[in-house]
Amino acid sequence: MNIAVNPDDHAVHPTIYLKDYQPPVFGVSTIDLDIRIHETETLVVSTLEMQRLHAGELVLLGRDLELLNVQLNGSDLAPSSYSLDKETLTILNAPDQCTVKTEVRIHPENNTQLEGLYKSGGMYCTQNEPEGFRKITFFPDRPDVLAVYTTRLEADNQYPTLLANGNLIEAGQVGGDRHYTIWQDPTKKPSYLFACVAGDLAVLKDSFTTMEGKPVALEIYTEEKDIEKCHVAMQALKDSMLWDEEHYGRAYDLDNYMIVAVSQFNMGAMENKGLNIFNTSCVLSSPETSTDASNFYVKSTIAHEYFHNWTGNRITCRDWFQLCLKEGFTVFRDQSFSDTLQSPAVQRIDDVSSLKSAQFAEDAGPLSHPPRPDHFVEINNFYTATVYDKGAEIVRMMATLLGEENFRLGTDEYFRRHDGEAVTVEDLIGSLSDGSGTDLWNFLPWYSQPGTPVVTGQGIYDAETRRYTLTLSQSIPKKPNYPAPQPLPIPVKIALFNQQTGQPLLLDAQGETETVLMLNQSKQVFVFEHISSQPIVSLLRDFSAPVLLNFDYQDQELAFLMQYETNGFNQWQAAQQLLERILLQGHDASAYLEALLVTLPKVASVDPLLASRLLDIPTETFIASRIDSNYDPVAVRSTRETLMNAIAAELKDFWSASYAALPIVPYADTSEAMGQRALRNAVLAFASRAGVADALTHASQQYDAAVCMTERLGALRQLVNYDAVDHDAKLADFYQRFENEALAIDLWFGLQASKPNATIGEITRLSQHPQFDLNTPNRVRSITGNFATNPVAVWTTEGAQFYVNLAKTLDAKNPILGSRILQVLSRWYTLKEPLRTQVKAVIDGLQGQVTSSSVVETLANLQKAG
Repeated sequence: MNIAVNPDDHAVHPTIYLKDYQPPVFGVSTIDLDIRIHETETLVVSTLEMQRLHAGELVLLGRDLELLNVQLNGSDLAPSSYSLDKETLTILNAPDQCTVKTEVRIHPENNTQLEGLYKSGGMYCTQNEPEGFRKITFFPDRPDVLAVYTTRLEADNQYPTLLANGNLIEAGQVGGDRHYTIWQDPTKKPSYLFACVAGDLAVLKDSFTTMEGKPVALEIYTEEKDIEKCHVAMQALKDSMLWDEEHYGRAYDLDNYMIVAVSQFNMGAMENKGLNIFNTSCVLSSPETSTDASNFYVKSTIAHEYFHNWTGNRITCRDWFQLCLKEGFTVFRDQSFSDTLQSPAVQRIDDVSSLKSAQFAEDAGPLSHPPRPDHFVEINNFYTATVYDKGAEIVRMMATLLGEENFRLGTDEYFRRHDGEAVTVEDLIGSLSDGSGTDLWNFLPWYSQPGTPVVTGQGIYDAETRRYTLTLSQSIPKKPNYPAPQPLPIPVKIALFNQQTGQPLLLDAQGETETVLMLNQSKQVFVFEHISSQPIVSLLRDFSAPVLLNFDYQDQELAFLMQYETNGFNQWQAAQQLLERILLQGHDASAYLEALLVTLPKVASVDPLLASRLLDIPTETFIASRIDSNYDPVAVRSTRETLMNAIAAELKDFWSASYAALPIVPYADTSEAMGQRALRNAVLAFASRAGVADALTHASQQYDAAVCMTERLGALRQLVNYDAVDHDAKLADFYQRFENEALAIDLWFGLQASKPNATIGEITRLSQHPQFDLNTPNRVRSITGNFATNPVAVWTTEGAQFYVNLAKTLDAKNPILGSRILQVLSRWYTLKEPLRTQVKAVIDGLQGQVTSSSVVETLANLQKAG
């Protein structure tokens, strides 16, 4: 399939196919880098020791490099001995063993794309995944070429911090005003894991001793003013190191582990071997400037990047089609670690909420692709929810089937077999199968089939035979340009409840009340004997598979599960199923409201964090993702507002009593304290909606008395959303308090952009604010991501034009960010007329106006959707 826009674009941006993979012609055993940073240029000298592996030419990849010199085995090469174009340097007639030395000039001070080596504020740093290293020097820049790196880094003394991967082996002065460091990484790694940093940074130091008795120096670098905000990240790092030892037997291998916080960064964080580079939003945390959600995200992201040391670094990807191998496995690991930070039920709720809002929507639109795609034009466009989150769900399904002990045996075999290698999805499945003794090869199609499976079911109870028969079937939508889907192995975790008493029913003679059914055919029948009474079945407990469930529940049965389910996740899931029926199918809300009235107070008294999640109402964007045609944003909002108002009115007394019972107390970073703050904010929101007397006065008082950002922002949100008399004054106060705190100002922008009735005029004014900066992805996303939660305003000519204009502006400046902004418009084709035609015209207006492979590929996919 040619996914380029036109033949000319295809010539510039060719499609790359998994089936065309060829192993590298030359390997690299060692690379010596000499990087000399100057204010107006940077010179990079690279020396590669190379060995022929297969027949073919010696080709090095390079982009935006000015080649100053090239040598082969110590001799300068004449131009006739090599060929050079915009992407490659080919050494003609290279011997089987050779030393290739190149010198290039680059300009990180002008690099706004934030790939390769670039200047961010007052520091230099790198981002090389997936293909940034070729913007630093000529190299076979692909993940299956692993080498040992020695890096000399030189800069003016105004950049006293000079870091690179590995261990520091030398440092010194060059003249009176420059200095250098030399680092050596003893671990072979691919080029995308190379990193270096030059800046004037403070450091927080700590240490960790591995289970093998090895001391590891831990260092987190950031600006001096932010160093006290690094303690949460440091503790999370130590907790992650211990957790990985206890749960996977994996100890850290280098002498040091360094993290650097960077304000201008396209990604959340990057797992470069021993020198992680993080977006500041994933490192800095304090009660005053960070919400509980941000604080939690710091901990889980620190864990994610640390866990990559084994699942991504020591065992890496053979090619970029295998991205889900390292990311999916590592997301599963960081989610499992996060179970220790809050209740597992709430953790699973949060993971599934993210999956449904992002990945299910992706699967339902023109950007749908398998976790392991079979082709791409621009790999940067495939850092997606499907690759990460659905990839994690596939690993979770295999872990669920194996059980904890056998899954550990399988992962032990994976680490033993493939340490130091670049591998594929098949290598993971093979190791898990061989190590556990359970054949998992039928899970391989999960990696190659796009789309979200739909599981449909029906249950029948025969009182005379005391037999419950459960019939389940699966269907998977056929996607264009992919083969007809085949049945997948779908683990369905279930429990049965007595519909009279609410007690769990036994499913076997061993006294188990929960079991996992394996649905691996188009249709299957499961029979349960000796069931004492008419049951109500709870399906997909803990969301045992990433599927849509269409079971013939009565609304009252879902309401029953809200009240009697012993699994907190499934209480939430039953509520969500009932809410979707109300919002999408027009069901009456009475069963839901009655169940919520009974359930919420009980849960709130035991687990306020879970209670806060039970008040989750599907967002307008999620509802839209379930509508395939004739989508009317105004009608969806009206339906949702009606439901929200009914909830607010029905529990009006509960809001008043609960808010009074949740006073502001000294800050604590615990799951219980997080729950109390989350529930207080949720209660305040519904109280404000219900018009509870003094609700907005309470919001104003909470803002003033807040001991942390969660409380302050939660109060400010209600003041802004309901146009309280002092909302402008409070917005001004917030800005004044945090004017020099970039991440807090991101919250200030995001709060206003997410206001339900925000207009495109208000959004435009925000984007013209002096603190808005197109060079800082966090700041751009604070507006574009939050405004996207307002479909009524987005799905207008002006709203669509706002995103198209930004994508066009960023096409040359930062195409990765430009592409992701354009993806907000991916489901335009589901709109009702005339919105559909109007928005399509806006998108088509971008044709011929963009040139980067990232934005061109996204635009092509959007246009094909119609």
